Amino acid sequence: MNSIKTVVLLGTLSGFLLLLGQSFGGRQGLLLALGGAVLMNFFSYFFSEKMALAMSGAQRVSGDEHPEIHRRLEPMVARLTRKMDLPMPRLWVLPEESPNAFATGRNPAHSSVAVSAGLLEVMSDSELEAVVAHELGHILHRDILISSVAATMGAAITGLARFGMFFGGRRDDEGEGHGGGIFMLFLAPIAALLIQMAVSRTREFSADAAAAKYTGSPAGLVNALRKLDSWSQRIPMEASPAMSHMYIFPPMLGGLGRLFSTHPSTEQRIAALLGQHA
Repeated sequence: MNSIKTVVLLGTLSGFLLLLGQSFGGRQGLLLALGGAVLMNFFSYFFSEKMALAMSGAQRVSGDEHPEIHRRLEPMVARLTRKMDLPMPRLWVLPEESPNAFATGRNPAHSSVAVSAGLLEVMSDSELEAVVAHELGHILHRDILISSVAATMGAAITGLARFGMFFGGRRDDEGEGHGGGIFMLFLAPIAALLIQMAVSRTREFSADAAAAKYTGSPAGLVNALRKLDSWSQRIPMEASPAMSHMYIFPPMLGGLGRLFSTHPSTEQRIAALLGQHA
């Protein structure tokens, strides 16, 4: 079901793109905006792993420099990757007290899993395994590629909206409606952003389901999500907004921020996990 939702949401983004291209830019405007977005996201797709690890201050986990972390984490990840039929990802630790984790990389053969020092401190082995399984679920489902496609479409829609507003303003001088240009400039990019957020939330549900499947029970992730929710309020996560969607638990958002959240609420995630295994 989550895969179907993702296809529908990506299809809706594509529909927005074609509609805007036809309305304001024509074929030339469509190709121009799409081409620019593809180039931007091509760079992001191939270099996002290095950028994310550098921005987070991640340190490579090794038996020499992090013997205790390596002894605890490496066998756990190796066991899960065998179950998932995935190559072993590179392992990293974040110098961050707030418990969290993320996965990055352009494909399973070029992937990394990073966990914070705080996560290692507060999670039991079963909870840590569930968090790692969630991140490996993103790698298994190629969610980084899906996110790149959604970002490409969203960026192209925003570019076309600005293109359309420029030419719309020129047509306004000739007596045509101003409302269409305002709609294209403001509402279309907001709609594209909301769809991108919905794609991200759908992929989180799929990664949660993968964690429950490959650990054999939803209990570990349910307990981990409850701890993440609690600890995020005690020690808020300090991270770049550009990386918020990558973490298993995003920085705290209040008010209208929930509308633009890249993650479902903790309650929704727990209900989905327990519902799937009722």
